Amino acid sequence: MKVIILAGGLGTRLSEETVLRPKPMVEIGGMPILWHIMNIYAAHGYKDFVVAAGYKSEFIKDYFANFYLRSSDVQVNLKSGKVDLVRSKVPDWRVEIVDTGMNTQTGGRVKRLKDHIGNNPFMLTYGDGVGSVNIGDLVKTHQRNQSIVTLTAVRPPARFGGLTFNGDQITQFSEKPQIGEGWINGGFMVMEPAIFDHISGDDALLERTPMEAVARLGKLFAYRHEGFWQPMDTLREKSLLEELWQSGKAPWKVW
Repeated sequence: MKVIILAGGLGTRLSEETVLRPKPMVEIGGMPILWHIMNIYAAHGYKDFVVAAGYKSEFIKDYFANFYLRSSDVQVNLKSGKVDLVRSKVPDWRVEIVDTGMNTQTGGRVKRLKDHIGNNPFMLTYGDGVGSVNIGDLVKTHQRNQSIVTLTAVRPPARFGGLTFNGDQITQFSEKPQIGEGWINGGFMVMEPAIFDHISGDDALLERTPMEAVARLGKLFAYRHEGFWQPMDTLREKSLLEELWQSGKAPWKVW
């Protein structure tokens, strides 16, 4: 099963970083967040990736084209100019980078990859979020429900502290509580090729008409993930992920 990673957006909310490179190439612990996402899937045995690139796609292409070199020790004979790569440390992944257009919406990017996927189910996630998601359980949930789409539902912590009132008296204060029933789409999806029938073209937002249509058919299901999940939309969130990685206790590091 191939893994599609949406990596073509402008990343405007992280413009301090994305003015120079696409958001999935912003680094956590010296490695692009895209690399972290791929490792989550690879740890569960899914190593065939299709990256839906767009904005500054050349950065992603250059990174993977030179990945073997970057991951190897280099021995250079200065007299002859011969270069040997030794002690390479590279994963056994297959990575396909497809330029799906600068302004293409999320659904349109998926539609453009139809020929790369074929008539097979596939994984799909966003190129800016990590989590301790059990990919194997996600796939089992998808197969059990005979879904067209199964998405990972998460409950992120609220950005601000929560207050409970009795009149003007505060009866409970909770610092950044988790939102009660506030389940949201955390990415890490499994899809059947039938999803293509509901995507009109480049302007289609995956999260709108296609998902709504699948929901009306009763074929949209959730895999509820209670564990760690964190997007990287702002510098604050990037700093949070960096701190977790440097602590040696990054919850998404399942490899």
